[in-house]
Amino acid sequence: MRVRFDRHFRWFALLAVVAPSLAASPERLQVENRTDPLGIDVLSPRLSWNLNQGPYMQLAYQVRAASASGLLNQDTADLWDSGRVESSQSSSIVYQGAALQSRQRVFWQVRVWTDSQSDTSSQWSAPALFEMGLLSPADWTGQWITHPSWTYGQPLPIFVRQFALQKPVRSARLYVTGLGVYVVTLNGRPVTDDVLAPGNTAFAKRVEYATYDITGQLAAGVNAIGVQLGNGSYNAVLTPGHYMDFVNQSSVPLKLIAQLELTYTDGASQTIASGPDWRTALGPTTVSTWYGGEDYDARRELAGWDGPGTDLSGWDFAVAATPPSETTQLSWRAAPPVRAVGAVTTQAITQPQPGVYVFDMGVNFAGWQQLKVSGPAGTRVTMLIAEQLSPDGTVDQSQITAKDPVIDTYVLSGNGVETWHPKFEYHGFRYLQVSGLPAPPDNSTITGIILRGDNESAGSFTSSNDLLNGIHRIIGRAIQSNMMSIFTDCPDREKLGWLADMQGIFPSIARNYDVAAYERTVVRNMADAQTGLGLVPDFVPEYVVYDDGFRDDPNWGDAMILTPWSLYETYGDKRILEDYYPDMQGYLAYLISKSQGNLLDYGLNDWITPDPTLPTAVTATYAYYRSAATMSRVAAVLGNMDDAADYTALAQQIADAFNGAFLDPVTHVYAGGHQAADAVALDMNIVPADLRQTVLDHLIADIRAQGNHVNVGIVTLGALFRSLSNAGRDDVIFDIATQTTSPSYGYQIMHGATSLTEEWDGPTHGGSQNHMMLGAIDEWFTAGLAGIRQAPDSVGYTSLEIKPIIVGDLTHVAGSYRTPNGLVESEWTMQPDGQMSFTVTIPANTRASVYMPVENHAVYEVGAGRFQFNVSGEAMGAPVEPAAR
Repeated sequence: MRVRFDRHFRWFALLAVVAPSLAASPERLQVENRTDPLGIDVLSPRLSWNLNQGPYMQLAYQVRAASASGLLNQDTADLWDSGRVESSQSSSIVYQGAALQSRQRVFWQVRVWTDSQSDTSSQWSAPALFEMGLLSPADWTGQWITHPSWTYGQPLPIFVRQFALQKPVRSARLYVTGLGVYVVTLNGRPVTDDVLAPGNTAFAKRVEYATYDITGQLAAGVNAIGVQLGNGSYNAVLTPGHYMDFVNQSSVPLKLIAQLELTYTDGASQTIASGPDWRTALGPTTVSTWYGGEDYDARRELAGWDGPGTDLSGWDFAVAATPPSETTQLSWRAAPPVRAVGAVTTQAITQPQPGVYVFDMGVNFAGWQQLKVSGPAGTRVTMLIAEQLSPDGTVDQSQITAKDPVIDTYVLSGNGVETWHPKFEYHGFRYLQVSGLPAPPDNSTITGIILRGDNESAGSFTSSNDLLNGIHRIIGRAIQSNMMSIFTDCPDREKLGWLADMQGIFPSIARNYDVAAYERTVVRNMADAQTGLGLVPDFVPEYVVYDDGFRDDPNWGDAMILTPWSLYETYGDKRILEDYYPDMQGYLAYLISKSQGNLLDYGLNDWITPDPTLPTAVTATYAYYRSAATMSRVAAVLGNMDDAADYTALAQQIADAFNGAFLDPVTHVYAGGHQAADAVALDMNIVPADLRQTVLDHLIADIRAQGNHVNVGIVTLGALFRSLSNAGRDDVIFDIATQTTSPSYGYQIMHGATSLTEEWDGPTHGGSQNHMMLGAIDEWFTAGLAGIRQAPDSVGYTSLEIKPIIVGDLTHVAGSYRTPNGLVESEWTMQPDGQMSFTVTIPANTRASVYMPVENHAVYEVGAGRFQFNVSGEAMGAPVEPAAR
């Protein structure tokens, strides 16, 4: 450990290092950022691991891989042995063994060296595994199949295939997907807890399939595979009585493709593939829309239909169907699936009208309502969802739809207590208005089921300020509510993958959830949606083509460049830059073709800003500059130095044009002094050095003059926070964060928001009540207040700066963030007498500069371990308020 001092350090610190007694041990082994994944289609997959928590720095590693776990136990790696590799790298290690084939199982493990004084390695890790999927179209013997006569408006089709096992099974793999949403069962029980599959893609180009190990679910003798299909976003047709955000021109057949591959203990194999020998009927779901709800008639249920031995002689035979297009690819589902991750109970029930009950779930979330009811057959229960209430206490859907409602209906079978929830769509809601109940309800009548992409939690934050905690909470809920196979704008109204909503708050998302695998599918969707001209639509998949800036805005399309770079910086994912470099180049070339005088002047401007007078060219050129500057860095990382020089020159030309167009030579402010213009100029780092403090002072003065309120929208909000924090003016961010009048986060909290809203004054203004796009401040909670940051020029958080900010009236902050190397923790507490405790945990294989959160920082250079500082001394200095300019 080394200590360096910045100027004169007047504080006394006691340092304790808490070191574990365990030896270094590799753990948390992953492939393509997934744990033991099945069905992957990456021919040279990337491996990663962490070291157990402790003061370890990896000096070298060895990976070995085998076709059976027993071979590893025998020290026989028949697929790959890397030998000892001198490297501290523990993520994105590319498999370099024998060529991988369809269905191949690979068992692998790793050991490391951490002691420079000894040649002794760690123990081998416990084996992990990955399994290849079906890598070639020729591997698919299953056919796309459909119901012979189904058309939109009829009850949804269900399919079943019975088969018999004649001998014991060693392994069974089910490869399956559907168009639209599918639900698959084996012998009447769900094969998986995945829901709302497949993920949203451009279905004509790509459909994701899943691979399930169902070996333990098979029964001796007769078995049955059942599949239910719903429309999803694949088949969006005008549905009278149900809200639709967009509609396709005409109905398309619902279809599925599946194959079950059985390997018996004697080595024999059998494949049960989808084809005309499957049976099909029309099931109990009578209406299914991605937006407007679902209708279910329990009287139509066919008892035991997906169980073994059921008489199917009266059912139709399925018929072969064509793929969505001749070029449709079946691809591995690389991202974690959508799953139920929690439940909420009814908090209150009101009766605004006779027989009409409104259930308040207490929070605004994305998912399903589960109905529990009993009554006479034929009783129809209707459920209207909403995020807000009307003055008369009924639900208000006016912010979602002006015409047809979002409504689910359930018709009782009369068979005792019945439990139901939608299967083929989801809602964003807090309130549920229910009518038609056979008896007055209680709190068990409706339960909320929370759905989201099952990404692992990546961080935490808490403080002594309840308002800041509330802001963190509502941003986190908005992120999880819009993490539904793609990052959507809202779960109630549009459910579309608007790119700026996601990329604009990427750091906040990544500090809440591990999205390394998830975001790669977003990038793939962008590349699939890119036009021949290079345009990337504002949302992907592009299920409907919008006009004007709603299709082509550089602050939305630039996600094609910024998101791969974010993945590289955050997770060390260089391959994403390699894979999508031509697509990134294509988008920048498109922007070049649209520019005039190195400026862009089109698009949606600073969306939802309270200041609509900002020139559009400011935000459009901001995107243009960021795209060019980022491409220069991407090209350099990839070794394309000629490209890097060209893009660097382009970025400088854009900067010069921006300053020429918007920097006032007299007042030294941008675009007339708009907060957004000053912020983006500072964020681009293009302000002349001798004017940088002047521009910063003007920005702060304007914020102060407006009562510590921002006057910006989603495009420039992150730039404003970064500019202030990079200048050491976290006190201004704190003052912004703790306002409770509009526009502010606190206004939303004080007016009852339980999830971040679309508008700054959303709870009283309207719009979506569950939007993540204003969530840029959440990064600051852990990066600023807790001080967990990546060091300059570090990639994948291998080097850290821990520099917490003591600001305002805060007396306690605790934050954590799981980097690719492991969990970082930072916690500080200030006592009334000025004593301060500060505890930091640095994961193995990581170095950090730990700054004391006091005036004239002392800096401790540390490796992995847990460090506790007890500090006492003079009162801390506060930033000097600049004079207004």
